[in-house]
Amino acid sequence: MTGSSPVAIPTDSMKAVVLFDGQCAFCRKSIEILRRLDWRDRLTFQDARDRDAWPPSPVLLHEERLMEEMHLVTPKRDRLHHGFGAFRWMAWRLPLLWLVAPLLYLPGVPYLGQRVYLWIAKRRYRLVPCRDGVCTLPTQPPSGKGPAH
Repeated sequence: MTGSSPVAIPTDSMKAVVLFDGQCAFCRKSIEILRRLDWRDRLTFQDARDRDAWPPSPVLLHEERLMEEMHLVTPKRDRLHHGFGAFRWMAWRLPLLWLVAPLLYLPGVPYLGQRVYLWIAKRRYRLVPCRDGVCTLPTQPPSGKGPAH
């Protein structure tokens, strides 16, 4: 079982950590857009495949889950958000998204948003042309239970 556990670390000047699939062209493009929107420098982005660089988290991080959807560990390392929830958390911190952020809490939007997010995440390798030899999903682990991409 791979994971990280919470530790006490200073939080001044800390940023939220966005964990994403660094081998996914669609994910890298999305992160590039988020970097441009992060005028206030509130986020840092980390390839989830680099286990040694995973931030402390209030719950164990699992590579299988990190490959299913983006995760975000808050600056104080006390909360973990994933998928649509991570996007919704970022929307309040990225000035261009402030106007839509309240809409992300309307009844039904979180449910629908997470469903759409997962639908895209499962098809992300097909949404952007193959680059750098990465154009297929990682192989399934021996257990037969593969990541839901």
